Amino acid sequence: MTTLWWAILGAAVVSFAFKAVGPAVLGDRQLPTPARAVIALLAPALLAGLVVVAVTGPGWKDLDLALVAGLAAAAGARLCRAGMLVAVLVGVVVTALLRLALGA
Repeated sequence: MTTLWWAILGAAVVSFAFKAVGPAVLGDRQLPTPARAVIALLAPALLAGLVVVAVTGPGWKDLDLALVAGLAAAAGARLCRAGMLVAVLVGVVVTALLRLALGA
């Protein structure tokens, strides 16, 4: 096995161990309310970070303006109370049309 596969296997084992420790330690008890509030905010924060990295590119040097416009269009559609699928489709269409128009 190569080093990469050992790293992937190690990451999988650590991830499984972390997921198994919670139920094993807590049993039937609930987490405290502040801990549950923090955990509930982790997924949106991680998603926002991934979106920022995808939009700005590696090293924050390759800002994709078509993608920024598509995200703004999707956010605008959500603000107009469009469904999630409709908002995503609006963002995809705006991004695709801008890339087609700009030749990117």
